[in-house]
Amino acid sequence: MVSFESSRLAALFEAFEGKRIAVVGDLMLDRYYWGTVNRISPEAPVPVVEVDEESTRLGGAANVANNIASLGGTPFLVGVIGSDDGGILLRKTVESQGFSPDGLVTDTGRPTTVKTRVIAHSQHVVRIDQEVKSDIGAAVQQRVIEVLTSHLSSIDAIILEDYNKGVMTSGLIRTVIELARTHGRIVTVDPKFNNFFEYRQATVFKPNRKETEEALGVRLGSMADVEAAGRSLLGRLEAENVLMTLGERGMALFERSGEVSIVPTHARHVADVSGAGDTVVSTLTIALAAGARTKEAAALANHAGGIVCGEVGIVPINKQALYEAVLNDANGA
Repeated sequence: MVSFESSRLAALFEAFEGKRIAVVGDLMLDRYYWGTVNRISPEAPVPVVEVDEESTRLGGAANVANNIASLGGTPFLVGVIGSDDGGILLRKTVESQGFSPDGLVTDTGRPTTVKTRVIAHSQHVVRIDQEVKSDIGAAVQQRVIEVLTSHLSSIDAIILEDYNKGVMTSGLIRTVIELARTHGRIVTVDPKFNNFFEYRQATVFKPNRKETEEALGVRLGSMADVEAAGRSLLGRLEAENVLMTLGERGMALFERSGEVSIVPTHARHVADVSGAGDTVVSTLTIALAAGARTKEAAALANHAGGIVCGEVGIVPINKQALYEAVLNDANGA
């Protein structure tokens, strides 16, 4: 779809540096317990995991911040945490990563979303979710809008990252997109089912195939089906662009001009697709903020998604690895 000249690629990657990207959405804390199993519990037929190590990572919308930072940008997380131990730990984790905690809004009426995973001998034993999925209240929603508005002058682009955990209400979505458009800011969307059609007039709307099938109530069995669905989304959402990720088929970019571009996947070996969507929307957005054309940004995002699919677990994209992969592809290596 796009072949990069080395000078153009270098200029774009240099322009990534310092781009400030707001990430608005469902913040989560990922906690891990790593251990071994040597016996079955006498209390119930379940394994006893003897914990060797604990770790904490940013999850959900907060994982997008890791990708922005690894690409040279400055993420600004905007979301909701609880006044609980999970909220304290999430805030500390944000600060320890060198990110600003100013966008973290505390809601005393709901817990921080925490996903706790127990892993033994590299096997996932169990996951424990602590969360409330109901919509945030009007007062908390207003505080989220206020904190974003107060930092908008220094923000180059906004990512709306929806995990259906209640932060991305229909009212908040409409207000943020209106703010972005009024102030000439790029706004990209990584949607989920609940408010799928509320994300109107975004710069780029980035659903995956499954989300599109659920929202439209159709099966995307062929590329003709994909093209029809993409054009439908482009019109219904009045989006400037729709970028549909298609797994092993790559991506399809639909532009307001009517042009459709199919981007084959660059995944050489798929070890784990976890976090690939976060990497794609992060790369796409920072590239647009750096001055990339939509096709260029989509091509870079496609490369980035392919790279992280080759890694085990949720890892952010490595900027140098991305640069070399795109350069090698341009040179036919």
